[in-house]
Amino acid sequence: MLSARFAILAQKLSGWLRGNGLRRVLLILVLPFVGVMAAFGIAPETVTDTVERKNIVEELALPALPAVDLSGATYWRETRIERGDTIASILQRLQIDETGSALLLQHTREARALYRLIPGRTVRAQTTADGRLLALRYLNGTQLLKIDQNGNDVLQVWEGPADVETRIQMSSGEITSSLFAATDAAGMSDAVAIQIADVFSTDIDFHRDLRRGDRFSAIYEVQYHQGEPVKSNRLLAAEFTNQGKTFHAVWFQNPEGEGGYYTLEGKNIRKAFLRSPLEFSRISSGFTRARFHPVLKTWRAHTGVDYAAPTGTRVKATSGGIIEFAGQQGGYGNLVVLRHQSKFTTWYGHLSRFAPGISRGKRVSQGDIIGYVGSTGLATGPHLHYEFRINNAHQDPLRVAMPPAPPLAPQYRKAFEETARPMGERLTLLRQITTATP
Repeated sequence: MLSARFAILAQKLSGWLRGNGLRRVLLILVLPFVGVMAAFGIAPETVTDTVERKNIVEELALPALPAVDLSGATYWRETRIERGDTIASILQRLQIDETGSALLLQHTREARALYRLIPGRTVRAQTTADGRLLALRYLNGTQLLKIDQNGNDVLQVWEGPADVETRIQMSSGEITSSLFAATDAAGMSDAVAIQIADVFSTDIDFHRDLRRGDRFSAIYEVQYHQGEPVKSNRLLAAEFTNQGKTFHAVWFQNPEGEGGYYTLEGKNIRKAFLRSPLEFSRISSGFTRARFHPVLKTWRAHTGVDYAAPTGTRVKATSGGIIEFAGQQGGYGNLVVLRHQSKFTTWYGHLSRFAPGISRGKRVSQGDIIGYVGSTGLATGPHLHYEFRINNAHQDPLRVAMPPAPPLAPQYRKAFEETARPMGERLTLLRQITTATP
């Protein structure tokens, strides 16, 4: 009976398809899915009421914890020194009984270094549960102050160099306002910025030549103590692009211990003379044959360059030489005169004071500190008067062609190339990285 019904249905469906063209084919394709949808509809006797839900909360008994005696427990805590901190506020943040501990530290002469708090440094302390001080560690640069307290409230103090590890760090930046602002944005210390300016000072006048968009990269050493950076060390390699022209510097030290900076090709980047005796300042008066003297109130030649800078700014020897004069001389005030080779002399006037050990006949090296900016002699304010003479004839130090420094010795060429090649590859990599800008 059932087979007869299927036969009749098949005959009807065949006739319908012959009369309806494409629709027949589509219907054939859709029919199975219609059946499936029908199959997945609501089946007879399906319960559609909402399933009842219940929240069951049970209290579970926790196992009893063993009694722990914390009376002898000790704790290490650490805090970073903030501006305006005192030893009392530091002890309070470390949860130390500050009254007794502060008095004990104050009357221990060897622990007085703790009162020279420098913002950004860290202080670590070991205490008991009730806040009694057991030990204290204060890292100031690479110097570590260790204080330990024995049972008789007596402090044992030790101060000396901290255990540090040296790591190589790489950074790059772009000038938007100043070199210091750019190095700060790149996470570099002022010590590295000063080295960059010093290394390239024979090719770039950082008082006048910097332009917005100038770029730099640096590879340098950083000393760490227990994972914390404490000091930036030597600049190992650098690249500086100033007004579209790129300069390179790589530090190389020969087996005899003599070191210097060279280009990637091995050329000594030092000239015989630095362009400026100051690290950073501004030129307040240039070299001219006619200038109205602010003190004498007359027109006269100004045969040097004046660099305005705060009193106490360090003054460097622009080249190695012998101190020919160090003392007071008329309008120059405190004056240092250096003789270089046979025909060159440099003059440094209006100094507030001389650097330790500066005296006639002593030899100094390029970059050595010889004095500090002041306003002695005929000066209306603190500045350095700098003169450059050849055979005692005044020359404009900003324009005169400086002789080159000695080249790299041939016997060190291979060792230099082994040092310079990886540094050059790192500088190339830094050039391709997005530059940090303030």
